[in-house]
Amino acid sequence: MTIYHSPFPPIARSGLTVTQRVMAGLAAQPDGAVLIEGTTGRSLTAGQTMDAIRRLAGGLRARGIGPGDVVAIFLPNMPDYVWAFHGPLWAGATVTTLNPSYTAAEVRHQLTDSKAVLMITLPGLLPVAQEGAAGTAVREIAMVGEATGGAVALADWMGAPLADQVPVDTARHIAVLPYSSGTTGLPKGVMLTHDNLVANIDQIAALFAVGPGQWTVAFLPFFHIYGQTVLMNLYLAQGAGLITLPRFDLPLFLTLVARHRTSVIFCAPPVMVALAKHPMVADHDLSCVEWLFSAAAPLDGDLADAVAARLGAVAAQGYGMTELSPVSHALQRGEARKGSIGRPVASTECRLVDPATGLDAAEGEVWVRGPQVMAGYLGNAAATAATLTEDGWLRTGDLAVVDDAGYFYIRDRLKELIKVSGFQVAPAEVEAALLACPGVADAAVTGRPDEESGQVPVAFVVQAAGGPEVTEAAVLAHLAGRLARYKLPRRVHLVAAIPKSASGKILRRQLPAG
Repeated sequence: MTIYHSPFPPIARSGLTVTQRVMAGLAAQPDGAVLIEGTTGRSLTAGQTMDAIRRLAGGLRARGIGPGDVVAIFLPNMPDYVWAFHGPLWAGATVTTLNPSYTAAEVRHQLTDSKAVLMITLPGLLPVAQEGAAGTAVREIAMVGEATGGAVALADWMGAPLADQVPVDTARHIAVLPYSSGTTGLPKGVMLTHDNLVANIDQIAALFAVGPGQWTVAFLPFFHIYGQTVLMNLYLAQGAGLITLPRFDLPLFLTLVARHRTSVIFCAPPVMVALAKHPMVADHDLSCVEWLFSAAAPLDGDLADAVAARLGAVAAQGYGMTELSPVSHALQRGEARKGSIGRPVASTECRLVDPATGLDAAEGEVWVRGPQVMAGYLGNAAATAATLTEDGWLRTGDLAVVDDAGYFYIRDRLKELIKVSGFQVAPAEVEAALLACPGVADAAVTGRPDEESGQVPVAFVVQAAGGPEVTEAAVLAHLAGRLARYKLPRRVHLVAAIPKSASGKILRRQLPAG
């Protein structure tokens, strides 16, 4: 067996919860600003942030919410996200994070599966939240801001500050339940322990050299494990600062980078495309930018070079997945290696395994073992067994090679998952929605390359005999209220049949180009 080991010094298990790890960074400079709302300029200190976390935790405990309970966060990026997220964790509860662009059906699936009892959201999202929560275990919806529509204000949930973390077993207690499709299938709850999350913070902190006085613009969503760990938790745990944006807005993003002299930009490939090509970039002083780090989808080497040349900075990428908390490979701050995802982070081992034979190979599926590997999928032993081996290896579903210096390069994707601007789209989920469309007898969905988004979903449908006529417009209208916008197919093709194996598995590689 060939095992590739991390070249970096191993990390030690701290036994801290993820909120204790974040609090340690905040406590080092209680009077310093650590959060700025990019759209309004509202600023909060570390002390104010810690107080809000403790008061929300106190209010939750007073209402009986703690270990064994799940709190759902249905918010865009904003300073309030930090205590909405860490307050429940400080109280010993578990958090599940939802994409604010979800439809009510998508919200309902996650709430039902996670068994969340409380949901935290915004007035603008309340109609979707209420529709999605109907019939689930959610007992109450709390609002950031003023109460409206029968929901209670989150401010009313604040109680006497809870001084200490409610004790939990950090090795076993599930801190966060983000949802991922894994290598295939419908979205599943990824069980990440406190140890998983703290380990990943420590693994990437050693490589990214983030510390007090450093700011970055945080538009990568906190509901997504990339923005959650690499931005929200890493930056606060290291005493650094975040300028939050609810969504990527190029003019505002460029203004904030220039104003706050941001030295590091964390992004995904679509933002790299904008930085390389958009004329607006030339109107802003980005001389402060030293390093750009891209993840969530493969970064083309020529695109990285174009961004680096235009900004006079270093552009690099890393690799991971929700099931890895998320980072398993990365380049160090200031380091670049064209096309490479870097080397395994500290305390991480890797193998390259031939999917057909199960033997080690020069080019094979990346298997990862380390303290950041998930505990499994919530309530889904079969999917867990298909992803995790008995001796702790996680099968990533991506093919890679490694060079003589130990740097990894992704070559192909085994898994069916489609990555749209870094967000996961499970073909099975879109196909299920297509099959419910009037007139559709069969359907298949696959990903196609796209310069701006990396990939986009494309649908193939079969007309039902005697059914209503199937048109692209009718199909997209049917899907619009059922799926988030990024999951909608860019094209819908009518075909005579969907290619399948003898066992009925869709042969996506045999689908027409489209």
